[in-house]
Amino acid sequence: MLRFLTAGESHGPSLTGVLEGIPSGLSLTPEMINFELSRRQRGYGSGGRMKIERDTVKILGGVLAGETTGAPIALVIENIDHNKWRSKAIEPMTVPRPGHVDLTGAAKYGYKDLRPGLERASARETAVRVAVGSVCKHFLAQFGIQVGGYVVSIGSIESDPGEMTYEERFRLAEQSDVRCPVESFASSMRKEIEKAIEGRDTLGGVIEIVVLNMPIGLGSFVQWDQRLEARLAMAVMSVQAIKGVEIGKAFANTLLKGTQVQDAIRLMDNHIVRPTNHNGGIEGGISNGLPLIIRAAMKPIPSTLKPQLTVDLASGQEAGTKYERSDFCPVPRCVPILEAMVAFVVSDVLIKKIGGDSMVEMKPRFAKLSKATLDDLHFDNPPKVYWE
Repeated sequence: MLRFLTAGESHGPSLTGVLEGIPSGLSLTPEMINFELSRRQRGYGSGGRMKIERDTVKILGGVLAGETTGAPIALVIENIDHNKWRSKAIEPMTVPRPGHVDLTGAAKYGYKDLRPGLERASARETAVRVAVGSVCKHFLAQFGIQVGGYVVSIGSIESDPGEMTYEERFRLAEQSDVRCPVESFASSMRKEIEKAIEGRDTLGGVIEIVVLNMPIGLGSFVQWDQRLEARLAMAVMSVQAIKGVEIGKAFANTLLKGTQVQDAIRLMDNHIVRPTNHNGGIEGGISNGLPLIIRAAMKPIPSTLKPQLTVDLASGQEAGTKYERSDFCPVPRCVPILEAMVAFVVSDVLIKKIGGDSMVEMKPRFAKLSKATLDDLHFDNPPKVYWE
């Protein structure tokens, strides 16, 4: 129902994205997308390229007179840094960095130079993902669905937002250069990043993405690839340097008994309610109407100023890695990227649920979705014969 492709290299002329499946009648301007692109370029611990690029998008298809037409949406982001590379002979890259695509990419595709792999695998590609995701976030907003995120930890510093509402976490995170909503922890995170910079090293961390006002019934249990948590895990894990995903308090729940981690089902004024959300808003592959909570673990990226032991593939001798410009801590900048990927998945399962080719068709259908009341569930309670 909804899909996208990206194309382009880190230092090539541009990045391109094509998003197919967005209905007609959705207002869309470059400024809406540029706002999200600017968010991706902010974050303490960013590398030198963020001082060069000022990403803006061109909408080349699928939008007329400020509204989507239902046709594929074509998005292009020019690489300003390309001017330094155009028509210049580039020294061969023969020393692979541990933890990067350099060696595996060359082994798979038969490259005689490592640059083609790193050019495509670079996290620079996420700029166009954010552009695609910004369209999806705007689409979801028409139904009151909000996607936001914040940093939970950087290095050894883990924050605790306490009883702070998710809306407050989103707001305060955007005011922080490390995207942590609690300033006391944010200050410690900055110091942790400064230590890594002084040590010529890099840092990873944990990011939490939350979807508010999720309707019940998105996703499915009928096939493995339709389960909502499976779709989300794939999308989040596809982002460069993301090495772990959990839904809700998945890892912490493994330390508890089953009766301690389930979300009790209660009745309040004819509505089915849950006093807790240990399972992160998904049960049996389907959204249960609670906030959707996804946590992602981002490893320290492999491009370090401090050399790492490797092998020069041209000389056949062991060598130290050569530094390629990069972030020292990309965790704060990764928040809008993960928001984009989550928004894409949620948009897809929503479109599958309500159907329609235009916003005019979709909005009334969304309004009729089950609210999980006793009246909505229609249990008539007669005995049934399921198999003859």
